[in-house]
Amino acid sequence: MSTDTSALAFPLGRRALRLAAGVALCMAASFGLALPIPFIAPALAVFLFTMMPRPLSFKAAAGLLLVVLLTTSVGLLLTPVLRHYPGSGVLAIGLSLFLAFRYGLRGGNAVVSLFLVVGLTMISAAGSVAFALALVVIEALLKGLLVVLVALPLCHWLFPDPAGLPAAPAPPTLPHALASRVALRATLIVLPALLLALTDPLAYMPILMKSASLGKQSCALAARGAAKEMLGSTLWAGVLALLFWHALGLQVNLWMLFLWTLLFGLVIAARIYRLRRSRFSPGFWLNTQATMIILLGQSIQDSVAGKDVQTAFAVRMGLFLSVALYACLMQHLLAWPARPSPSSNALMPS
Repeated sequence: MSTDTSALAFPLGRRALRLAAGVALCMAASFGLALPIPFIAPALAVFLFTMMPRPLSFKAAAGLLLVVLLTTSVGLLLTPVLRHYPGSGVLAIGLSLFLAFRYGLRGGNAVVSLFLVVGLTMISAAGSVAFALALVVIEALLKGLLVVLVALPLCHWLFPDPAGLPAAPAPPTLPHALASRVALRATLIVLPALLLALTDPLAYMPILMKSASLGKQSCALAARGAAKEMLGSTLWAGVLALLFWHALGLQVNLWMLFLWTLLFGLVIAARIYRLRRSRFSPGFWLNTQATMIILLGQSIQDSVAGKDVQTAFAVRMGLFLSVALYACLMQHLLAWPARPSPSSNALMPS
C-alpha cells in the first residue's frame, strides 16, 4: 500500500513543483518586464500549467499564439456594435459567450474556450471606451501568454514527469441539451460584471477576470456545494492575498516576490494535487490561487500608482464577494447537473 502511495505521489509532487515554480516565474517576469496588466501572466499560468501536462513544441506554441490572437480578436470585432448600439452589442456578446461556454462543454479545446471568454469580455469592455485600449489588452494577453509559453518548457525540463506516464483521461462530454443549459447559466454569471466593466474597464478589469473564472467554475459544479466552492475560494483568496502582501512588505524586491509566490504556490499546489489532505476539492484551490494572484497583482499596481492599497483592496474584495454571491444565486436558481471538474480528474495521473 505504501509503495502504491509513493508511486502516485512521485509524479504529483513534480507537478506541484512545476505549477508553483511556473506561476512564480511568470509573476516575477511580468512585473520585472513591466508588462501591461502584469497579473495576467501568472493568472494564465495557473490554468495553463494544469491544462497542459506536456510541454508544447515550438510549432504548437506558435499555433497557440495565433489561435489566441484570432479568438481575442472576436471581442475587437464586436466593439463598434457595442459602442454605437449598446443593447445589440451586449446581446451579441451574450450569445457569443453562450457559444464559447457550450463549445468547451461539448468537448472543444479548453484553452480556446478560455480565451474566447476572455476576449469577449475584457477586450469588448476595453474597446467600448477606446480602440487603442482594446489593443493594449490584446497586447497584455499575448505578452502574458508568451511568458507562460516560455516558462512551461523550462519547468517541464526542471520537473519532468516520469517516462511512460499515461495521459489523464479527457473529461466527459455533456449531452447537447444539458451543455446548452449549463452554458446559459455560465453566461448569466458573466454578463453583470461585463455591464459593470463597461462603465470603467480599467478599474473593473479584475472583477471581469473573476467573473469569467466563476463562469468557467460554474460549468464544473452542481448546485449542491456551489456556495462553499465559489464563496469559500474567494474568501480564502482574500486571506492569502493579505498574508502575502504583509509578508512581501518585510522586504520589497523582485526576488522576494518570486520566493513568496513560490512558497504560497507550493502550499496551494500540494492541495490541488492532493499531496496534503483537504476538505475542499482541487478545483477549489485552483480558483483560490487564481483569485489570490488577481487580488495581489492589482494591489501591487495600486501601490506603484500611489493609491490607498488597503481601501482599494477592501472595495475590490467586496466586489469579488458580490460577484461570487450572484454566481451562487444563479447556480441555485438554474440548478442542473454538471460534469465533474477537470481540475479534480485531469490533474491526477492515470
